[in-house]
Amino acid sequence: MKNVILLISLVCLSFLVADVKAQRTYWQQAADYKMEVELNTDNHQFTGKQTIKYTNNSPDTLNKIYYHLFFNAFQPGSEMDERSRTIEDPDRRVMDRIANLADDEIGIQKVTNLKQDKQAVEFEEKGTILIARLAKPLLPGKSTTLTLDFEGQVPLQIRRTGRDNAEGIDYSMAQWYPRLVEYDFQGWHPNPYVGREFHGTWGDFDVTITLDSKYTVAATGILQNADKIGKGYSSKNIEHKTDSKLSWNFKAENVIDFVWAADPEYKHTTYQTPNGPLLRFFYKENSKTKENWELLPELTAKAFQFVNENFGVYPWSEFAVIQGGDGGMEYPMATLITGERNLRSLVGVTVHELLHSWFQGALATNEALHPWIDEGFTVFATDETMAHLFDMEGNPHERTYAVTQAFMESDKVEPLTTHADHYMTNRGYSISSYYKGAVFLNQLRYIIGEENFWYGMRRYFNEWKLKHPTPNDFIRVMEKVSDMELRWYLEYWINTTHVVDYSIEQVVANKDEVVINLRRNQEMFMPQEVLLTFASGRTELHYIPSSLMFGQKPEEYAYDAWIVHPDWTWTHRDYHLKISQSNDQLESIELNPSRKMTNMNSVKNKVNLK
Repeated sequence: MKNVILLISLVCLSFLVADVKAQRTYWQQAADYKMEVELNTDNHQFTGKQTIKYTNNSPDTLNKIYYHLFFNAFQPGSEMDERSRTIEDPDRRVMDRIANLADDEIGIQKVTNLKQDKQAVEFEEKGTILIARLAKPLLPGKSTTLTLDFEGQVPLQIRRTGRDNAEGIDYSMAQWYPRLVEYDFQGWHPNPYVGREFHGTWGDFDVTITLDSKYTVAATGILQNADKIGKGYSSKNIEHKTDSKLSWNFKAENVIDFVWAADPEYKHTTYQTPNGPLLRFFYKENSKTKENWELLPELTAKAFQFVNENFGVYPWSEFAVIQGGDGGMEYPMATLITGERNLRSLVGVTVHELLHSWFQGALATNEALHPWIDEGFTVFATDETMAHLFDMEGNPHERTYAVTQAFMESDKVEPLTTHADHYMTNRGYSISSYYKGAVFLNQLRYIIGEENFWYGMRRYFNEWKLKHPTPNDFIRVMEKVSDMELRWYLEYWINTTHVVDYSIEQVVANKDEVVINLRRNQEMFMPQEVLLTFASGRTELHYIPSSLMFGQKPEEYAYDAWIVHPDWTWTHRDYHLKISQSNDQLESIELNPSRKMTNMNSVKNKVNLK
């Protein structure tokens, strides 16, 4: 009997362990960097040492690794060069500029040796990717130490990174170091640097940057040796000798990348966000920047407060706004932006890039595979934040909808599942990822309702911050908060190029009722809202859920009545909405009154019955 009981106990225990393992499906790798780099500002060349403690949290044994060597993209004949010169609509910042770089203007990134736990590792470079076979396999749950020496040359600034940008900033050092390629549930992601998005491994960074002491350095993370630096980082007035070197040590915890910039004329100011991060601003003060950059800190702090309240709380203690780069580009705890702008443009680019600290910085989706969930969510949040900062009236997403709908009628549309580098046109990538991605979010707000939507956005952030969420993870959060099935929406909007096209086809009135014949003209289906306005001024919102939702959103809007009708089955093109006649004369019928649903057939959206 004891043996039987023991056997049953062991079986039950095995099922319990199996169940626990089945629930622990999410994992992410960890790469902790320690780097030292020295930059020669006379010839723009640098040398560096790197140590990575790499922890394999995956269930797989790893026999090889990859590194990104981004600077090699800025060489004539590179994949970025070829793509930029042959795509139908080249990026005006790139065009044929790479092809025309001189030897002292190109980018170079070269690894001179690589070791794993002090054992030499064989490797080869293929453009912007280094491939290495490990000296010993890295088992699940184990860590290894990777060390390498590297050298390179800073390219003339063309795209995001480089020296001597258009506004005279000496160094914008993005994608500057050998960066370990991300390994996740889909395997390795050794995407050559062709020009678009990134994917990175979470980790801590300890970076020491040595260069001519006349330079001020801005970077990801927290400066550790401010007492030795001066230059606005402490109260000490430290004089630096001509031709001397100065080392800057920055540390950042739980980030996916590291950026820095340097210029001898940077002005450095700070502003403390109430209940938020310390903000740092680095810019060249001149007649084009002085007034607007002096106004920028307070507006940036207000933006942080608004975003913290509505989208989730920024998880780091500092954020730096740095003049540099070629427009605006996000990095952990920092952004590079061009600074000679009018106030609205300066605030707009700053708000957009700081919002990437939420949608990519903290919610680090694979933006190469899913650029729309990164850029699109950021555009949506930027529109909301700018409307708040500047007290804008009306729909802040109106232009986003207009651009999206106009483009969706063209022959250049591709599904949002297209890899960022593989869109056939730059315009197609930009409108799809930025605009159609933003419409996805606002249209979801229409489907599940205001309260569910905003609660869902904060829950998504809190559940998935400092992780690598996927579109499925996002939609599952929204299904939970709304108690609806939303897979149909994700699949149609992301996987296809179908459009929303509904119309009021006919209105038939008789003694007892009014029958409104609605029609779905295209393949994309959505829940419908129909606004009835009567002679007395009374208004009724008639709500028709979609059958695949298996639910409905809560009552909202300030109408006199909210009336829910039977589901519109997705297989049926037509729906007959029946309204009982009354003594109050029906004057108008309007489809999609909130304008939150895209609708290609805008000419048949309203019928006046006067």
